[in-house]
Amino acid sequence: MGVDPRRPLLLVDVDEVLGLFMQGFGRFLEGRGLEFRVDRFALFQNIYRPGEAMHLPVEEGRVHFDDFFRLGCGDMEPAPGGPEALRALSRRANVVILTNAPGPARMARARWLGRHGMDYPLVLNAGPKGPVAAGMARQVSAPAAFIDDLISNLDSVAESAPGVTRFQMVADPRLQPLAPTAPERHTRIDDWQTLREAIETAVF
Repeated sequence: MGVDPRRPLLLVDVDEVLGLFMQGFGRFLEGRGLEFRVDRFALFQNIYRPGEAMHLPVEEGRVHFDDFFRLGCGDMEPAPGGPEALRALSRRANVVILTNAPGPARMARARWLGRHGMDYPLVLNAGPKGPVAAGMARQVSAPAAFIDDLISNLDSVAESAPGVTRFQMVADPRLQPLAPTAPERHTRIDDWQTLREAIETAVF
C-alpha cells in the first residue's frame, strides 16, 4: 500500500464513523417489510417484524446484513462533516480506510467512498483491528491515529499498537447515548469538526 512513511497515518472506520450505516440499513430493511428499532447498541437484535416484540433470529438477521452489503450499502449517507474533514487532513497525512465488511462488499464500498469524495486506500478486515493497525503503523515513522465506533476495536488497537492515538466516534445521534464508551482509554468525540481538530493536535 502506497503510504508516505514520513507523514502521519490515519486509520478510519466507515460504519457510524464516515457513514450513517444504521440509517441506511434501516431503509433497506423497510424495503423488505421489516423494522430496525434503535433501542440498544446492537445490530441483529434490533431487527423486527412489524408488531412483534421479539427480534428476528440472529442467523436470519445476518442474511439481511450480508444482502445489504451486497445490494444496498450504496444507500448510506455520509456522516456530516466527515468527507470534508478527511479531505483537509489528507493534505498532510496518509488516510487509510480500515473497515470490517464482507469480502464481496469491497467494490460496493469503494464506489460509495469514491462517490462521496473519500477515494482513499481501502483495507477490508475481519475480526479485531489491532494487529492490522499495528502492522500499518509500523510503515510510518510519524504519529498514527485510529478512529472507530466500537470499543472492541479500540481496545484491540490499544493492545496491539499502544502508541497509536485512539478516538471513538459515533455519528448517528440516535446511537450516541446507547454506545458503550471508555473515556479513560479512548477519547470520545462525536462530531467531525471537533474530531478533526483533535486529530490535528495528536498527529501534526
